[in-house]
Amino acid sequence: MTLAATTHESAIDIGDMPIVVRTESAEFAALLQDRYGSFIQPLVPGPEPLAPARIACLDVELTPPRVIEEDEDVNVRMESGCWIITRGDFRAEWDPRTNRGWVRQSPNPYSIDGVLRILHSLFLARQGGFLVHAASAVRHGRAFLFAGVSGAGKTTLSRLAPPDAEVLTDEISYVRPAGSGYEAFGTPFAGELARIGANLRAPLQALYLLEQGPENRIEPVDPNEAARAVLRNILFFAHDEELVGLVFQSVLDFVARVPVMRFVFTKDARAWELVV
Repeated sequence: MTLAATTHESAIDIGDMPIVVRTESAEFAALLQDRYGSFIQPLVPGPEPLAPARIACLDVELTPPRVIEEDEDVNVRMESGCWIITRGDFRAEWDPRTNRGWVRQSPNPYSIDGVLRILHSLFLARQGGFLVHAASAVRHGRAFLFAGVSGAGKTTLSRLAPPDAEVLTDEISYVRPAGSGYEAFGTPFAGELARIGANLRAPLQALYLLEQGPENRIEPVDPNEAARAVLRNILFFAHDEELVGLVFQSVLDFVARVPVMRFVFTKDARAWELVV
């Protein structure tokens, strides 16, 4: 894909892994700036400009909008060394050898969100990390994950967060190994809260499996149950046996090193008294 001389660039830095999104459309570039807020990093000299060697690039060509049919699922496959990514509202290609790619999509933030989530899931698979359906927050310098399917209470717990907690996301958490443990990063992938998370990172203290109940309590979880629960909430889209195996092993390593507990809670801010 060849862009015109007038190209607008936005470096979207999620999980300390920036991707420069390039487009000919000034309107779309402005939409990206508004959508990703603090996750946009400077490309020109400034306090902390991006180092050229770390930059991955994604060229965007806009197409007319279309409605996504319910049966138009995402498809991610490898062909001739490149990832081919398709959904009803976009088609993308990514070359991991050059860290370059392109996407043809309708002019809305939901399409680019989908592409970025898929790319980061591929990046993380080879780093021992993953994206997971979980809210997360930083409190007292440590990160906590709250995992669960839709309706489990991720957004509810995020809304109840006390003033001394920074919400990283209410929907999709970003986890990567760091030293002998793991770090959690804020993401712009919002759920019902409709607000991007704080662009922060912190050592991960624990993962809680959410369950709403008549009282607030934390229960131990068997390691095998913990692994199954985390796997059910992993976001991974590629039809690739090797990467699926890596993600599976990453989850086993994770539950062996990070406490995973069941968090039964009421819709009351006092539930946060147990998050320590």
